[in-house]
Amino acid sequence: MAMASLARRKAYFLTRNISNSPTDALRFSLSLTRGFASSGSDENDVVIIGGGPGGYVAAIKAAQLGLKTTCIEKRGALGGTCLNVGCIPSKALLHSSHMYHEAKHVFAKHGVKVSAVEVDLPAMLAQKDTAVKNLTRGVESLFKKNKVNYVKGYGKFLSPNEVSVDTTDGENTVVKGKHIIVATGSDVKSLPGITIDEKKIVSSTGALCLTEIPKKLIVIGAGYIGLEMGSVWGRLGSEVTVVEFAADIVPAMDGEIRKQFQRSLEKQSMKFMLKTKVVGVDSSGDGVKLMVEPAEGGEQTTLEADIVLVSAGRTPFTSGLDLEKIGVETDKGGRILVNERFSTNVSGVYAIGDVIPGPMLAHKAEEDGVACVEFIAGKHGHVDYDKVPGVVYTHPEVASVGKTEEQLKKEGVSYNVGKFPFMANSRAKAIDTVEGMVKILADKETDKILGVHIMSPNAGELIHEAVLAINYDASSEDIARVCHAHPTMSEAIKEAAMATYDKPIHM
Repeated sequence: MAMASLARRKAYFLTRNISNSPTDALRFSLSLTRGFASSGSDENDVVIIGGGPGGYVAAIKAAQLGLKTTCIEKRGALGGTCLNVGCIPSKALLHSSHMYHEAKHVFAKHGVKVSAVEVDLPAMLAQKDTAVKNLTRGVESLFKKNKVNYVKGYGKFLSPNEVSVDTTDGENTVVKGKHIIVATGSDVKSLPGITIDEKKIVSSTGALCLTEIPKKLIVIGAGYIGLEMGSVWGRLGSEVTVVEFAADIVPAMDGEIRKQFQRSLEKQSMKFMLKTKVVGVDSSGDGVKLMVEPAEGGEQTTLEADIVLVSAGRTPFTSGLDLEKIGVETDKGGRILVNERFSTNVSGVYAIGDVIPGPMLAHKAEEDGVACVEFIAGKHGHVDYDKVPGVVYTHPEVASVGKTEEQLKKEGVSYNVGKFPFMANSRAKAIDTVEGMVKILADKETDKILGVHIMSPNAGELIHEAVLAINYDASSEDIARVCHAHPTMSEAIKEAAMATYDKPIHM
């Protein structure tokens, strides 16, 4: 089975990389001679509204395909929410806070003794800001390298081929394009009756730049962002309580992994109030009072905190684009409706990333962007949202790709399951990080891998072996018969694969 599937994969790889398209040849020829305009007012092949992960990646890819490209970004700094106030700064703080926690609680066990460990919050925030600044400048350099025209300002549609831009320097310009891609991302989802002031009641943006470590922090929402930011401030000394309306944290996570994950967070002193509804908030005093009650109704109680973080999800950001002016259709949630080629109902207008249905993830937006411009250039693009990995960057991390066990049961799919705990992994034992496991789900008849779920330090790095396997329809036996270096954490994936179709060696 392993050799046969390898041969199929080689054939697939060869065929997908051969192109004899006359359109491709013409565009390649044009790309050798065509210059790029210095002004966004000249007509472009592609105009992208939004310079986040989806938008800037689409812009670079379009330019690489020989298309004259302009990208419009209102922030004045490329990278969107992810790079400026999301993925990147949060990971910087997660890493810094983890280092502090390790120094304070773990170093001594490994023979490293430190007389005193303290938090220098301004320095920690400055390191985070430096990382963001360097990366945004890096994206701008990539624009210059690939000859992407960059317009700083807020864009809105005048017509399906024209965008009016109020620039950051107070001017106005009109950018014309044969194809216009909306890549404006998402914004924080608000809750009725709660006003985010970014001082005492904050969004994830405000939680990234608190000037003091709160004694008590309440997080509304037990999703990826809420748990990550709760972890940051919990490690630094805050008493963290997470309030969640649903019955579980991270509801989309595999149930078995989720239970282990919640227990791990509780060991880190994170408290959970599940099936709990927020009914009121009072921030008139020094702190914040949060009124809550059971989700199904019942007695109301009051929680007190220095800071409340509202992390109840995100919503598509399309306000001010004048989509209705040109007739672009959206669903009830405000998401732009597109077909498999990312085209809207208006000819020449496309949409990618968080503004369309699908996972609201930066890497999904990037894949959307590449596929969209490949279609525009006459090529073939494809993104399978069922094979997009997701990661919670806490400690331990949780990473997954494909189906959960609950989904397979609901769909009536017969499956085998293989598990391997890091407690039995030699590298994990050697470095004293044994919490977590690998879980693999495979079709009972064909052994095709349907889902992989990992809880461990660096699970976000380990998951990509599984992502590659799922994208190439590999079996659990395929992974099990691949030699993995010893000692490594990734050997747990091999052992879990062995447990799926046969038996593991080290358990």
